Amino acid sequence: MDSNKMAVSINKAINTQEVAVKEKHARTCILGTHHEKGAHTFWLAVNRLALSSNAVLCWKFCHVFHKLLRDGHPNVIKDSMRHKADLNDMSRMWGHLSEGYGKLCSIYLKLLITKMEFHIKNPRFPGNLQMSNRQLDEAGENDVNNFFQLTVEMFDYLDCELNLFLGVFSSLDMSRSVSVTAAGQCRLAPLIQVILDSSHLYDYTVKLLFKLHSCLPADTLQGHRDRFQEQFKKLKSLFYRSSNLQYFKRLIQIPQLPENPPNFLRASALSEHISPVVVIPVESPESEHVVETEDLVDMDIPPLASTVDSKFDDLFGTSAATDPFNFNNQNGMRKDEKDRLIEQLTAELRAVKEELESFRLESGRLCQALRGRVNELEAELAEQTHLKQQALGESEFLRVELDDLRRVKEDTEKEQRSLSEIERKAQANEQRYTKLKEKYTELVQSHADLLRKNAEVTHQMTVARAAQDEVENVKKEMQDRLKAAQDATSQQEKTQLEQLQALQAELMSSRSELETLKSTITSSQQSNEQLNTQLSALEAEKAGLIETVSQKEAELASLGVELKCVQSSLTNERESGVKATEALQNQLNEKESREQSLESELVSLRWVALRAALEEAGRIVQDCLNQLEDPAHISCTSSADYLVSRCQVALDCVERLQSARDGFVSDNTDVSGLVRAATQFAHLVGDVIVQGSATSHMVPVEQADALADNVKACGAEALALLCQLKEQESVGTADCSRLRAALDTVMVLGEKLRPRGLELQQGELGDLVEQEMAATSAAVESAAARIEEMLNKSRAVDTGIKMEVNERILASCTDLMQAIKLLVLSSKDLQRDIVESGRGAASMKEFYVKNSRWTEGLISASKAVGWGATMLVDAADQMVQGTGKFEELMVCSHEIAASTAQLVAASKVKADKDSPNLSRLRQASKGVTQATAGVVASTKSGKSQIEDTETMDFSAMTLTQIKRQEMDAQVLVLELETRLQKERERLGELRKKHYELAGVAEGWGGEEEGTG
Repeated sequence: MDSNKMAVSINKAINTQEVAVKEKHARTCILGTHHEKGAHTFWLAVNRLALSSNAVLCWKFCHVFHKLLRDGHPNVIKDSMRHKADLNDMSRMWGHLSEGYGKLCSIYLKLLITKMEFHIKNPRFPGNLQMSNRQLDEAGENDVNNFFQLTVEMFDYLDCELNLFLGVFSSLDMSRSVSVTAAGQCRLAPLIQVILDSSHLYDYTVKLLFKLHSCLPADTLQGHRDRFQEQFKKLKSLFYRSSNLQYFKRLIQIPQLPENPPNFLRASALSEHISPVVVIPVESPESEHVVETEDLVDMDIPPLASTVDSKFDDLFGTSAATDPFNFNNQNGMRKDEKDRLIEQLTAELRAVKEELESFRLESGRLCQALRGRVNELEAELAEQTHLKQQALGESEFLRVELDDLRRVKEDTEKEQRSLSEIERKAQANEQRYTKLKEKYTELVQSHADLLRKNAEVTHQMTVARAAQDEVENVKKEMQDRLKAAQDATSQQEKTQLEQLQALQAELMSSRSELETLKSTITSSQQSNEQLNTQLSALEAEKAGLIETVSQKEAELASLGVELKCVQSSLTNERESGVKATEALQNQLNEKESREQSLESELVSLRWVALRAALEEAGRIVQDCLNQLEDPAHISCTSSADYLVSRCQVALDCVERLQSARDGFVSDNTDVSGLVRAATQFAHLVGDVIVQGSATSHMVPVEQADALADNVKACGAEALALLCQLKEQESVGTADCSRLRAALDTVMVLGEKLRPRGLELQQGELGDLVEQEMAATSAAVESAAARIEEMLNKSRAVDTGIKMEVNERILASCTDLMQAIKLLVLSSKDLQRDIVESGRGAASMKEFYVKNSRWTEGLISASKAVGWGATMLVDAADQMVQGTGKFEELMVCSHEIAASTAQLVAASKVKADKDSPNLSRLRQASKGVTQATAGVVASTKSGKSQIEDTETMDFSAMTLTQIKRQEMDAQVLVLELETRLQKERERLGELRKKHYELAGVAEGWGGEEEGTG
């Protein structure tokens, strides 16, 4: 959709006519927001409207804005939040009015601000508030605190809706049928949006309160219940009153609330709750957009043959088809009547054919338009299908990647399980090894006990030696087996060596015992015979013990073989675990390398996007600098106030750019903030450049050159900063201080160029005009009275030439005062016409404030006229008394002429050239000029008459005295010439300073100090 079309629809929807907003214009605005995915065009158009000066305009703006918030693109709420401060100010401004649209606009603006804040805090809620129960539960995130706060916000939201409802109804006279009038419908139309919002808010509030009562004590929610009771009563009453209005009956079906509010203390009451549903009749699309071809032909028209027959029957009676034997009547018909009937029927048939042909052409045109629309829709469908295919492809690619990741995860989990199984087997083998070790220790212990028994019972050397040999053989065999076990189990070698050392210690103890036995053998020779019998028994026992030892050794050998098998299996499992770990590590390294490549590609793409945005920003700034050299730009003008405001906004944007730069340097993954800040920065700096150049066209040359140079310096600094931001090496060191200083300099120059008269309050400026004009009239009246008084005194005191001169001069001054008085009255009449024709709906004071420079020029001219009249009277008084000079009187006359010329110029600058008051003002100005010339002429004539009476008599003076007087006269002439030159220079400086001060007072800008 074209933005121009949307702007036209906005201007048509939002106008000063007190009628309801047309639905087609509002629908176009809504479609425009979806087309551009935001409300940028809407706010551009709205900002040009004078919403603060016309209440009806503001009311219709609120209606259209409410529709956009409900049905427009979701970005409308985000784009509108930046205008929240302006809406707040406008609401406070309209709130000062106690009746009419002003009060309603204030309430409506508060409602819209509350709606925006609610949706920003709760982004899950769409603009039209339509949500399912599951979405409502998700909005609270299943947290009772969130539900509690959400209920409070909904109460506040619904309060604003009800306030607007009550405000509209209280502003209407319900005793009359206001809903059928255009003015009444203008006020009632926005209530449709309020009814839609209120029904949803009521439904969600009931459901949330039931949910809160199921989680919190009833006493805690007493305040919620009281507030709900109050809102329920108001909403029920308002719904009932609205449903009875004729205007709503054809546009909306308003639900009716139950007689009693829900009982939240009874949980089963939730099942009795019925959500209110608002029904809006929907126009059929065929009736609105499509015209069927069958409907183009009126099917109720009877067939042509029947029409001809009926007309024939009306003229001639029963037709031949019904009365075939009525030949008399047929023969009695006249030929001319038949011809006339045939021609009439032929003309009607031709008209029907033409109408049918026009219907066919119209239907063909409509069909062609519909085919074009179908083609557009098919193209959009194809585009959507293509986007869907792309999305499906991307989703399939992501699904494949997800499956790969899942497979990798499953393989990893399998490897982990295998590793855990290997570790479990290793632990089991270690336990078995520990058991074998314990059995081996038991065998060694039992073997030592047997040797000890053998040493105790063997008292003979041979037997002891044989036992020792056998013990040594067993020792050797055990050492061999231990060495084999040590080779198989390297991890248990130290423990076994310690055990062997213990066995060696035991053997040494056995040897020491044998030595003691040897020493005792000699002493036991006597009992040798007795021991022989015991020896035979011991030998038998020894044989049994040897057999037991051999069995134990066999068991030990089998355990050693089993230990070797376990160790080999453990080694194999460890090798397989190491291989699986290496494979997983390779896959992990490949994934990390892929992620690194993707990350590097993403970083490069971010820098490409950032450089493109910064280059575009640089082109915007450079284009604004190029405009300064365009000759067509010389005609552009601007004010210092607007320049100062744009400088302030640009300085704020520089701060945001600095913050965005710092954020990007600390975290370069988010480049969107810096791109937005750079784009806005370029537009604002370019605006400062253009407005600064336009402002320089309105000020004197020196100030204009200084301002233009500083504006160009500002543009150069902006381009330098953008160039630094484009490079990765310098983005971290980019400094905005020089650009900020340049903007501060432009802002200071703008402050110095601002009109000083704008420091007045708005209410004082309009009053000051009336006061100064009244003061001027009073000063002229007072001057005329004083001149009349001086004339009477002169006639009573003076005589001769002096009285004649005084009368002539004072009479000319009186004429001048009368002419000035007539000029001031004509100026007042002309100003009244200017204000009445130019102020429109604004008041007189608002007109003076709006045209502040013209008003200040008018005030300055009025002051000058009053001051000149006062000075003229003072000079005339001093001249009559003999203490004044004729030159002062002439200077005052010239000053009055200049002041009246200024007043005339200030009065007629905005006047219509055909205005009769302007003609009278010009005539009065000519009268003032003639009266001024009369004052100057009478003053010069009187001066010459008085000087002629003072003759020079040098007859009594000697030559020396004459020479002395001549020298004194020459000295006086030289002194007067020098003084005349100095006074002329002083007069030039005074006029220059007067021009500067007058320019400052009227907004031209004074002389700037220190700008060189």
